[in-house]
Amino acid sequence: MSVLLYEKRDQIAYITLNRPDSLNALNNELIEAVGNALVDYRDDPSLLVAIMTGTGRAFSVGADLKEMTAEGQSAGTRPLRTPIREEVWKPIICAIDGYALAGGLGMALQCDIRVATERSRFGDVETRVSAWGYLNGIKMMPMGEALYMFQTGSHISADEAYRLGLVHKVVPDREAMMQEAEAIAAEIRLCAPLALQAVKRLAYMTFSHTGEEVNALAQELKQKVAQSEDAKEGPRAFAEKRKPVWKMR
Repeated sequence: MSVLLYEKRDQIAYITLNRPDSLNALNNELIEAVGNALVDYRDDPSLLVAIMTGTGRAFSVGADLKEMTAEGQSAGTRPLRTPIREEVWKPIICAIDGYALAGGLGMALQCDIRVATERSRFGDVETRVSAWGYLNGIKMMPMGEALYMFQTGSHISADEAYRLGLVHKVVPDREAMMQEAEAIAAEIRLCAPLALQAVKRLAYMTFSHTGEEVNALAQELKQKVAQSEDAKEGPRAFAEKRKPVWKMR
C-alpha cells in the first residue's frame, strides 16, 4: 500500500497521507513522498491549487516515534519536507479530519487555508518528548493561547481552533470537509496564479525578514507580475465577462 496518494484533477493536486493504521505518522518513507509530491505540484504549470489531507482518523500525529526510536534518533531531529521548506508558493488547502498533532500540526500550519471536521483535535505535543514544533504557530494565534498549547502539550478542539483563527471553517464530517475544500479551490482558481504566489511568499517572509527586505521583494514581484501575460488576461476576461484562462507566465 502506498503511504501517499497523489492525484491531479481539474488543475488541483490532491495530496493524501495514507498510513491510517499509524494515524499518518510521518516515517521516512512518507516524509520523502510528501516532499516529492510538493515539489511536483510546485513545478507543474498545469496545477493551480493543492488539497492536502489524510486517510483514517487523523491528518497526521507527527513524526513516527517508533521508527525514530528503532533508529536511535532523538526527539526533534527528524526534518520534515514541508511546503515552506520546499518553497511551494502556490496555494495549499489543508483538509483536517481527526488529529493534527506535533509535526502534523506544523505541516497543517504551513498550508494556507485549513478546513476541519468537528471531531478534529489540534495540539503541539512535542514538548512532552523534549522537542518543540513549528514556532511560527505562535504568530498565528494570541500569544497566551499559543504558549498554553506549547507549554502544556494539550489538545484543543476544532471549535477552539476556529475561535483562535487556526482553521477557516469547521464542518460536520469528511464529506462536507472535502466539498468545502474543493469549493475554496474553485475560488482560488479564479485568481491570477502569479499574484497569489507573490502574496503568499511575501506573507511568509514577514515571519523572518525586516520590513525593508519585504518591501524590496514586493517591488520586484510586483514588476514581474505586471509584465506577465496573465496581467493582461485578467482585465480582458473581466471586460469580456468570462472566466480567465491563466497561463502562469
